[in-house]
Amino acid sequence: MTSEASEERTRPAPIKAVPVRHPGRWVAVAVLAVLAAMFVNTVLTNPGFRWPVVAEYLFAPPVLNGLRNTLILTVLSMAIGIAGGIALAVMRRSPNPILAGVAALYIWLFRGTPLIAQLLFWNFLAALYPRLSLGIPFGPEFISFDTNQLINQFAACLLGLGLNEAAYMAEIVRGGLISVDPGQTEAAGALGMSRAQTLWRITLPQAMRVIIPPTGNETISMLKTTSLVVVIGYFELLTSVQRIYSTNFQTIPLLIVAAIWYLALTSVLSVGQGFLERRFGRGSFQGNTGARLFPRRNPEQAPGGTA
Repeated sequence: MTSEASEERTRPAPIKAVPVRHPGRWVAVAVLAVLAAMFVNTVLTNPGFRWPVVAEYLFAPPVLNGLRNTLILTVLSMAIGIAGGIALAVMRRSPNPILAGVAALYIWLFRGTPLIAQLLFWNFLAALYPRLSLGIPFGPEFISFDTNQLINQFAACLLGLGLNEAAYMAEIVRGGLISVDPGQTEAAGALGMSRAQTLWRITLPQAMRVIIPPTGNETISMLKTTSLVVVIGYFELLTSVQRIYSTNFQTIPLLIVAAIWYLALTSVLSVGQGFLERRFGRGSFQGNTGARLFPRRNPEQAPGGTA
């Protein structure tokens, strides 16, 4: 009997592996399927939803007009918030203690007071300052404005939403700047770049990977936060449906119309956020880098090439 035959006889039988069963998962799936079926059934069969009314008002001119105003408020408020947030974040990281203190005070004030209170404050600013003027401090005035004409409802909405958003964006941008390796700034300084050049060419582009996801979340949140301007009577999406159901008393169908538009716009913004994340995340690999750098070798393969 050869040695190979003896080794074959003494070799233990291969283990028959049995996959681990997870009955709890199947129970959870069954429960969720039943709940989903119940939800779909009640949505389709409950006459209280009044889907014909929803279809009638989904593209009604007043609703589309409110939708347009919501989009305008979202875009302009986020533009103010992003620009102000970048400026505040740079001031917060400034070695000048006065600039850093002013930025910290701004963030504390606008994050610490309710947004509705800020909207009402800007809307009724004329009660505090009937006229606003430009000129030399404690000296002559060059130009003066009536506050009610200068800050109308639209301007009050932009000031309330944009300045409040700037406080939150400042912390988002500051977190992104902190995430960049300090060695990058030191290397840029060694090359003779100024602080502004280092910020715009080195630090901020690298920080965008960290800044983009929460900024997308803030944009989606701003889309829905615009509904708060109803407190000062500005005409946006939710205000438009409220005015309609206050006359025809179709409250639930009109609220469904607003919800459908909010969901549609949120979905579009989510797709755009994903595109920006991929755009600024180029060059980074999120998977198992070890498998790419050190691929497994077949044990039967020769070290220098194929077996």
